[in-house]
Amino acid sequence: MDFSLTDEQKQLKDSLRRFLDKDYAFEARRSLVEKGSGFGRYTWKTIADLGLLALAVPEAQGGLAGTAVDTALVMEEFGRSLVVEPYAAVAVLATHAIAAAATDAQKDEWLPALAAGDAVIVLAHEEPAARGRLEHVTTRARRAPDGSYMIEGHKVLVQGAPVADRILVSARLSGAADDETGLGLFMVERDARGLTRQDVRLLDGSPASDLRLDGVKVAPEAALGEPGKAFPAIASAVEQMIVALCAEAVGAMDRTIWITRDYLKTRKQFGVTLNTFQALQHRMADMVIEHEMARSMLLRALGALQESNPVTRSLGVSAAKAQVLRAARFVCAQGIQLHGGMGMTEEYVIGHYFKRINVIDALFGNIDHHVRRYAGALQTGHAA
Repeated sequence: MDFSLTDEQKQLKDSLRRFLDKDYAFEARRSLVEKGSGFGRYTWKTIADLGLLALAVPEAQGGLAGTAVDTALVMEEFGRSLVVEPYAAVAVLATHAIAAAATDAQKDEWLPALAAGDAVIVLAHEEPAARGRLEHVTTRARRAPDGSYMIEGHKVLVQGAPVADRILVSARLSGAADDETGLGLFMVERDARGLTRQDVRLLDGSPASDLRLDGVKVAPEAALGEPGKAFPAIASAVEQMIVALCAEAVGAMDRTIWITRDYLKTRKQFGVTLNTFQALQHRMADMVIEHEMARSMLLRALGALQESNPVTRSLGVSAAKAQVLRAARFVCAQGIQLHGGMGMTEEYVIGHYFKRINVIDALFGNIDHHVRRYAGALQTGHAA
């Protein structure tokens, strides 16, 4: 796979970086988080105006039909600037799920609004006992005599739910808790009767919710596509999301290295700047090596998304999640260490990169989960 950037991709990357450097400085982000929303309407409108919300939307619904590489470029820039708005949850996870599972009529109804920034839709799939297993769903949807569905269950870590207009909920129509078959996706209004939302701010300040659905009733047309056959769409959307988060982590690592380098060049001890100490030079070299290895794994994951074999594709994504996040935890932790006591303060930016990396690690299976998954595939001969 050729990863050389086109002129359009270079322009996209440059224009996005200029916007973030100018209007999304750390102090502006910090003020946004402290207000409690973690969502800036001006930022969201600018993201929409740049066409970023339309990247994954098919051309038939007014989108740009962009590739995973396009999304990775955006997410890397967002990682550098610690963008707190739930861009990936909306423009990657929910958009891919709708595009893969919905009927043409449903796509025409929801995707153009997503692309224009007029609607915010997020996917609620993770559950307390899932521990990264996508097939584990205990939320149930029961078909009523009038054709509607009654949904009962509990969802956790739903990114962006506090600011969402609608929530796309995965629920089981049939089968046991760990069956891949029998799953459906249902569009639920944010103020639906029986839906209880406990809003939280994650470690990095981003908005999320735990959801309880107690007899939430939705119309027949709220079920996306063919009920009971949504798992492939969910799995595909989550794979796209994991790779996007890996790209964000690579961007966070890159910015951490540059901030740390600048600090070591200016901070003095014993009359000389810290960058003259050989031990610290070696530590910085280790950080750069880990960053380059992580970038290579990101490229491998982008290539894996093109694989037709679902096992090869899924395991390539798992390998990337494990390696990229392991490297990111090392790099961002070393950034704090090399800053000394300053790195531990809430007012200084460096520690916030480590917080974001920890949140990314917790989403859709942590490092340990993906290592075990890949190791298990090696033992059975199914690894890529």
